[in-house]
Amino acid sequence: MAVRQPRYSKEEFARRGDAIYESQVRPQVEEGNYGKIVAIDIETGAFELADEILTATDRLFQRLPDAQPWIVRIGHRAVHRFGGMSLLYGYDLQIRAVEGGRVRIEAINSDRTS
Repeated sequence: MAVRQPRYSKEEFARRGDAIYESQVRPQVEEGNYGKIVAIDIETGAFELADEILTATDRLFQRLPDAQPWIVRIGHRAVHRFGGMSLLYGYDLQIRAVEGGRVRIEAINSDRTS
């Protein structure tokens, strides 16, 4: 299997993806699809709608093997969110990207009294 590489900077990906979503995709998918995922090829404007990221991107890659996908969760500002952030108040945190693209968050210390 070929390794796909981005052809654009992160900023250009975001600019193109947001512009295509707002002007072409959103009017077609927003109603009745709150919370679903849309994967958009930032070069062609082709898109796939699904409940999960992998399903949407897999469908897009089946249609366009060389796609440059931008992912949007319909009706949300972000695809993923961190919940319970108020529970971390008072902690110094270290955030690391680890093997496989996962993110690890660790408390370094705390000024908080239990």
